[in-house]
Amino acid sequence: MAANDKTNDFEKIIELKNVSKSFDGKAVVKDLSLSIRRGQFVTLLGPSGCGKTTLLRMIAGFETPTSGEIYIGGVPMSSIPPYKRPVNTVFQKYALFPHLNVFKNIAFGLKLKRIADPTKPAKERYVTKQTVVDGKVRRERVKVSVEATRKLTKSEIADKVNRALKLVGLEDYGHRDVNSLSGGQQQRVAIARALVCEPKVLLLDEPLGALDLKMRKEMQIELKKMHEELGITFIFVTHDQEEALTMSDVVVVMNDGIIQQVAQPKKIYDEPQNAFVADFIGESNILTGIMEKDYTIRFLGKTLACVDKGFEKNERVDVIIRPEDIGISAGPGQGHFDGEVLTVVFKGTYYEMEVKAGDYEFTVQNQVEFQKGAAVSLTIAPDSIHIMKKLITINKFVGYVYDEETICFAEGDWEIPAQGFEKGDEVVVQIPFNAVELTDDEEDGVIGARVAQSVYKGTYYQVQVITDTYEDFYVDTADEWDMDDRVGIKIDPAKVLVDAYVAPEETADEEK
Repeated sequence: MAANDKTNDFEKIIELKNVSKSFDGKAVVKDLSLSIRRGQFVTLLGPSGCGKTTLLRMIAGFETPTSGEIYIGGVPMSSIPPYKRPVNTVFQKYALFPHLNVFKNIAFGLKLKRIADPTKPAKERYVTKQTVVDGKVRRERVKVSVEATRKLTKSEIADKVNRALKLVGLEDYGHRDVNSLSGGQQQRVAIARALVCEPKVLLLDEPLGALDLKMRKEMQIELKKMHEELGITFIFVTHDQEEALTMSDVVVVMNDGIIQQVAQPKKIYDEPQNAFVADFIGESNILTGIMEKDYTIRFLGKTLACVDKGFEKNERVDVIIRPEDIGISAGPGQGHFDGEVLTVVFKGTYYEMEVKAGDYEFTVQNQVEFQKGAAVSLTIAPDSIHIMKKLITINKFVGYVYDEETICFAEGDWEIPAQGFEKGDEVVVQIPFNAVELTDDEEDGVIGARVAQSVYKGTYYQVQVITDTYEDFYVDTADEWDMDDRVGIKIDPAKVLVDAYVAPEETADEEK
């Protein structure tokens, strides 16, 4: 197996350019571009259904991109079948051969592998070369030289398998039946089988998901050690935030088929790029604020100093504050926000408290315990306040006027006045988040949808729902909804704004 080669640390081993994947018309991966350097441990992290496993399967060759291209080592992979790609995959369910022992499971790929044979001369053969000249396809037979190859000998296979067994700590298990092994041991066999063929890239699809917590922690350490020893590129898929932060050189956070942030684990945690990343990675207090000017933010009725700049004056923004970054002291008047402790939970090395300050319930983590019901004051340092632009501030849909009281969009007929437009006119419908109502029974709404995510913003929840035709609605609501809940959607017509639709090409012409 290859030793760690530091000479190519900055070489791109994998590039994804504008890759999209759809199933039955539903976009699972959306125009995604990503570069991965040789030797990195990269984790694809996100909630279930975000597209991370689909992305991994496209790299492996098990799925074909609907559009875009994947390059491995600079070579486009669209026409390369999985077994010819320089990658191997470790699956969550191991996929071991039950009728073979440990040694034979690991050796299986080696028995099929062919390597260059320098003792034999290259063979010449004819192939058909196709070119296009003046719009016409021309084919000609050309002679090419093909390198001689051979299969591995039994001793070479044994040597490689024994080295792989040693790498995963199973030196004495070669003769064992795979069904007699524990879950952790079976996972080690699957990893050894993938590594023994010396791939340039190892793909791991939630390989620790079936293990208990203790074994999972141990395997995290083992995988990290293997990566450091081998020096090859690891691409690891998980929905476990702690696992991603513990093991990775780089974390790629995904949601709804889109990359939200790519960065080192510490930066992902300390400097989340948006409210979704902040909410998904660890715990966060997420509020809506007003950026009054550079270095000055107002939220919950108070103006505080911060370290951010570059926003529009009085721009509405998301305010992110980690629970461990909030100072807490006894008695009112000591800090920025006075409040009352609602709950206290001991978490081993700290106490986690819910503190109600005004209309917001802060989550606070501190090594000092404050009793339930205690009057406290909260202090937030400027560098503990993270300001982010809102990803979306209003729902927008393109539709058409059906009649004076009905506009059609998102596969629904909505009772919204046409606001001066005529039947058949194309329009843009703008719907504030607080103009959308979710119903428990989807039949009570105009259309049905499922809850994709929910972020607590202090006095309300901001909920993203996806309709059955894959339209996104964002909703501000006092009600808490669970992921994948089925809901109906209603709209308050009094809060809706209707504008004329201008096609993108027409806009471009106007700008010229």
